[in-house]
Amino acid sequence: MDGILIINKEKGWTSFDVVAKIRNKLNVRKVGHTGTLDPMATGVLVLCLGRATKKAQDIMGKDKEYIAEIMLGAVSDTDDAEGKVIINKEAGVKSKPEITRALKQFEGVIKQVPPQFSAKKINGQRAYKLARKGKEVKFEPSEVTIHEIELLDYKWPVAKVRVACGKGTYLRSLARDLGEVLGTGGYLTKLERTKVGQYSIAQAISIEDAEVKNILPI
Repeated sequence: MDGILIINKEKGWTSFDVVAKIRNKLNVRKVGHTGTLDPMATGVLVLCLGRATKKAQDIMGKDKEYIAEIMLGAVSDTDDAEGKVIINKEAGVKSKPEITRALKQFEGVIKQVPPQFSAKKINGQRAYKLARKGKEVKFEPSEVTIHEIELLDYKWPVAKVRVACGKGTYLRSLARDLGEVLGTGGYLTKLERTKVGQYSIAQAISIEDAEVKNILPI
């Protein structure tokens, strides 16, 4: 029971839900994940079982890749589709070249402010818990690295992008910031994590299909 299990997380599950399910299903006491995925997100969730939990921090620091869909022409208080959405009635339709140029501004080492509704801690408390109580959450910008952004598809107002990035990058913040650069507003509507380090979506299995034989050696 010492090894790595690559789960394809379904929409609606929290990362802790997945950990608890696998712990019970495989009857293993020590299970840890290597980077939270929001409930609305899907894709690669790398679990460390048994002695492999010692490697969780190392895997968490690996580069990641995502496929994201961004809705332009509106904003959300959570920076995703689960929040309160406000339409920007004055937002003009943007061309594909305009979207591509705007995206390229985010490649490299950039400063990024995490979403107010995030698991990031402020004075020991999760930001989303404070935000839900109506308390103002203020973050200092964090330095993150985006290695590559590719526009996969675009039809106003939805842009589908592939993002290869380093640790600590928030795709919800990227959607919000892209909307600000374009002057339209923007928020995240879909997110799939396709890679964590060397582990890819092609290796991932559903929670229902997870068995001991699927555990990769450490």
